[in-house]
Amino acid sequence: MSTDLSSLQYPVGKFVKPETVTPAMIQEWIAYLEKFPQVFRQTAESLSAKQLDSPYRPDGWTGRQVIHHIADSHMNAYVRFKLSLTEDFPTIKPYMEDRWATLPDSKLPIEVSLRILEDVHTRWVCILKDIKDWENQGYYHPEFGTVKNPLGKVLALYHWHSRHHLGHLELLK
Repeated sequence: MSTDLSSLQYPVGKFVKPETVTPAMIQEWIAYLEKFPQVFRQTAESLSAKQLDSPYRPDGWTGRQVIHHIADSHMNAYVRFKLSLTEDFPTIKPYMEDRWATLPDSKLPIEVSLRILEDVHTRWVCILKDIKDWENQGYYHPEFGTVKNPLGKVLALYHWHSRHHLGHLELLK
């Protein structure tokens, strides 16, 4: 395992919000999110019990916590997209992911969250493929003030987020 803390914390680099979002970028990101649950499952299932219960970096989450976090995060993302498509730039509810990662369900078998991830992505991708207006639909995130988060840039974030945590699991191999 690498000893560079930054590369352990950000195995695919830190998120950089794109200045502009093109239709080609959106299609690429949707295609990645469509296949992500299968890629994530393969990587998760390749880990031993010891690896699943080991942190990927000092003071980091275990592989098991990362897997459950992805399900939690992507469920929230799916709901945020649905709110954005049915309301005019709603203010979304943040959650304390570090605290969620310590709740009892973070110790469940990984299959529970892998199934959630597959089903959420099936529904989420269905919606993503139908979005016509990526710039004028989105939400406000209270932690970032009154900044509008258009869906195209939010999609960029979740594309990165998926790769980011897949990278964490790969560090455990």
